[in-house]
Amino acid sequence: MASQKRIAVLRKVKEAIRQSYAWPGGYPLYIVMEDGEALSIEAAKAEFKLVAHATLFAQRDGWQAAGVDINYEDTELYCAHTNKQIESAYGEA
Repeated sequence: MASQKRIAVLRKVKEAIRQSYAWPGGYPLYIVMEDGEALSIEAAKAEFKLVAHATLFAQRDGWQAAGVDINYEDTELYCAHTNKQIESAYGEA
């Protein structure tokens, strides 16, 4: 059975998919994976079944989410799945 922490993380991922910018502020969100990689909101939405299963059952297959974070200034943050740049709030593009 999934722990409460993993369920809470998955809830945050779902919220981020529904609203990909933090409120208030409108800062761009991304998913932090258990292995430290970044996953774009678009990739998380497209691969939600993989993320949900890996997160709920603590699978170490690269799809387990650890949380959601804001990309304030990192202009070199790329999605580990799509290799597309993840938008930053203040960094120069």
